[in-house]
Amino acid sequence: MSLAAETRRAAREHPFLVSALRAGVLNYTAAARFLDVGDVEAVATALRRYAEELPDYEPDPRKARITMESGVGPADEAEPLLSVGGTALAAGGGDRTAVLATGDVDSAALRTVLATLAVEDVAVHAAGVGGDALAVVVDRRAGSNALRTVESALESVP
Repeated sequence: MSLAAETRRAAREHPFLVSALRAGVLNYTAAARFLDVGDVEAVATALRRYAEELPDYEPDPRKARITMESGVGPADEAEPLLSVGGTALAAGGGDRTAVLATGDVDSAALRTVLATLAVEDVAVHAAGVGGDALAVVVDRRAGSNALRTVESALESVP
């Protein structure tokens, strides 16, 4: 495998680097040191060339109605807000809060929401997207912060 191919493989293992390459905000030398796949200057050059081939980072704001549902917990007979495998969560007696976005949402929106919540240090207990709905379940006290963060994140989906 050539150094250029090895550099691209290593960069793809760290999606934040690819995002930074697309946005044009990466320090190539620092990234080359971080990747540690060969001579720093050669890897930095390979990263510069890789960046030229990537599409520019352009936000694609999503239009969605954002709501918050308190008291989320395991679903007994209530209509679930989120269900994965054998676990279903619904409003009604739980100790969590769900932030729901309905509208123009997809897996890219969910990825951006989760990354933004992580930066804001909001712990996510469950999340999913399907059809025109996205749900993120957080601690009850984090609900308001999560709501603002989801609104902001949906404005900057790449």
